Amino acid sequence: MNNRIRELRSDHGWSQADLAERLDVSRQTVNAIETGKYDPSLPLAFKIARLFGLSIESIFEPGP
Repeated sequence: MNNRIRELRSDHGWSQADLAERLDVSRQTVNAIETGKYDPSLPLAFKIARLFGLSIESIFEPGP
């Protein structure tokens, strides 16, 4: 799954640790999502979308 997490996080000037704290997950989880090694659960995807004020579909898209 592809995502725009790194781009959105950068736009807000947040480190991975900052984002992790806001989402109540580990920094390693944020890193794994950004690098495509981990697909977030649906509740976490909703939490990410709410944090950035975007729809899930505008952040995540199916990979090749």
